[in-house]
Amino acid sequence: MFLRTAGGRRPPRLVTIDGRLVEVAVRRHTGARRYTLRVAPNDQLRLTVPRWASIAEGLRFVERQADWIRRERERQADRRAPWGHGTIIWYRGERVTLDVRDGGVSFGAPVVSVSADGPDVRSVVETHLRAMAASELPRRCLELARQVGLTAASVRVRNQQSRWGACSARGALTLNWRLIQMPAFVSDYVILHEFMHLRQPNHSRRFWREVALVCPAWRDAERWLRKWGKTIL
Repeated sequence: MFLRTAGGRRPPRLVTIDGRLVEVAVRRHTGARRYTLRVAPNDQLRLTVPRWASIAEGLRFVERQADWIRRERERQADRRAPWGHGTIIWYRGERVTLDVRDGGVSFGAPVVSVSADGPDVRSVVETHLRAMAASELPRRCLELARQVGLTAASVRVRNQQSRWGACSARGALTLNWRLIQMPAFVSDYVILHEFMHLRQPNHSRRFWREVALVCPAWRDAERWLRKWGKTIL
């Protein structure tokens, strides 16, 4: 729950970033094991604090992340920027260049062509990629489920903003459509990772042993996600 004053309002928490005061929304979480900082889409800083930890130390932690905050704001600004001719995007694990001309957009190899009857190229391309993901990812989920001897109760492809996937206790998978932009071995890893939570509903050593059995290249996939995931999400 968020910390509140006696009057019910959340108290302002201020830190100095790049020479100016910035407000931080502070949230305690009983399951948190460390300080976690996010830059919200509205540019607000959000700090999650473990139940046992000091808020004052958490705010000092935020100030030490000034370089990361700056990079994250730049990344989010890039994500909000319009796309056009020459914009580079991820598509099936490759960096491809958009070719916008004659009312259409082309990219990738083999070439994908999409009609673009307006200035919002990004919306057109992302809508097309989401349709591809909605068609391909559920089929791939079912294939992988059969390979590892599990059952997918359902598969939904959604526009998630902070995670690649999720799996409920009954085997319902929710996947981020942006998996279509990754290399196949990385998107397969995300799906298998979520499936393994049916065997181990945690991130214990047993869980990672299960992952390694069904996805030997999981460490390479994790490295790819750490290096490039933020450029997609």
